[in-house]
Amino acid sequence: MEEQESRLDAPPPARPGGPAPAAPPPAHRRPLGVLRHVHFRNVWFGAMGSSVGSWMESTGVRWIVGNTTGSALALGYLTTAQMTPMLVLGMAGGLLADRVNRKSLLLYTQAVMMVIAACLAAASYFNYATPAVLILLSLLQGITMAFNIPAWQVLTPRLVPREELTEAIVLNGLQFNLARIAGPALAGLIMTFSQTNGATILFVVNTISFLGVLAAVAATPDAPAPRHDRSSMWRQTMAALSFVFHNRGPRAVFLGIVIFAMLGGPLLTMLPLFVTAVYHREAGTFGTLLSIVGAGAVAGIGLLRFLPRWYPKHHFIPLSILSSGVTIGLLCSTDSLPLACICLFFTGAFWLWTFNQSFAAMQLLVDDHMRGRVMAVCNTAAFGATPVGALLAGAIGEYVAGRADDGAGVQLGVGVMGVVLGFAGLAMLIWRTPEVDGVKPGDTGYERRASLFHGITALAHRPAGAPSPDQPPAV
Repeated sequence: MEEQESRLDAPPPARPGGPAPAAPPPAHRRPLGVLRHVHFRNVWFGAMGSSVGSWMESTGVRWIVGNTTGSALALGYLTTAQMTPMLVLGMAGGLLADRVNRKSLLLYTQAVMMVIAACLAAASYFNYATPAVLILLSLLQGITMAFNIPAWQVLTPRLVPREELTEAIVLNGLQFNLARIAGPALAGLIMTFSQTNGATILFVVNTISFLGVLAAVAATPDAPAPRHDRSSMWRQTMAALSFVFHNRGPRAVFLGIVIFAMLGGPLLTMLPLFVTAVYHREAGTFGTLLSIVGAGAVAGIGLLRFLPRWYPKHHFIPLSILSSGVTIGLLCSTDSLPLACICLFFTGAFWLWTFNQSFAAMQLLVDDHMRGRVMAVCNTAAFGATPVGALLAGAIGEYVAGRADDGAGVQLGVGVMGVVLGFAGLAMLIWRTPEVDGVKPGDTGYERRASLFHGITALAHRPAGAPSPDQPPAV
């Protein structure tokens, strides 16, 4: 769930031949000040409740498939069913979000997802929740999400001023990850103490949770589609692809999202098998581990307050990717559950930083008239790359290690992906793309290649008189 209110501040016009410059941050910010915008606040709380329900449902579905089949490939098939629709229909969803009333689109997609959630609850109650049925219903949810996600992403910039957009996106990440803490934890408790109908309870709660977000979105001002030149869908699609791939900044952000989704995504997909095959625990532990990931993400949001305002995204995103690869590799190198909890906590923080800052960077680089299409390009790539990574990790465990449901196979498959992710982040930290932050050739701090030390410290971008990196200004 993400995004919200009538446009309070239109974006500045794009510079000829390039994206619009990012607006400077206000001189003083309150940490949760963006919640003063009433429609953003209402949708934020409604989305929080729905996200809790979604995490409860996701925990139940993944646990049933993983525990029933004991196969990493089965979990890979589940992830494929959930995310492949974004690969096939993601661009159509983005085009639709740029052509129709965005509020209406959001209400329709949320209502359809509520019906699918109700079908899942009914299937569980009547003992029809087999892996095949769960994968089918997940496919239907994925198809709907292909149209739902662009509607969320283009709505948020209409609910807050442009200069507060990054804070709004951060806050959306906060609610999602607070829900990641509460949802799996509640799901684990329910499945532990109500083993006969625990999954059904999870699915019913998720169905009901849609009511809050539907009410909140219905109360927001109308969100008509922006004017467009009536060109064909093909031309509009090509324009979005051209913007992403022919501009260095958007292209670098896009590649970072794809790499992280493909190489980092398998960890959460295979987490049920870590619980059973590596740590030899039950459902409650699975919910606890998901909550730890969420807790790390929430902590990561808090730590963003201490990031100097001058520290550029084209340094921070690669650093987050590198750090994620390191923690995933460490997690896969041990059978210790306490150490795994520590690694998952930090992985959650780095995960949040990567996606949050990447999507914030892209939102600031693109104009509103093609926002839906450009964000759909990113969504399509991320959701398409995730199942590819999950299947590849499963294949490594299945065919290289012998069996993916063996602890060593799971660790090897996910661990290899984590190590490659770390090297990718390292490369991006040394060979950088300043255009991600709107820095052009000839501007102060424009460096396309420098040492790892300068990649981490970003000293070339530190303004004269700014506090040292270990003493950032208060936000």
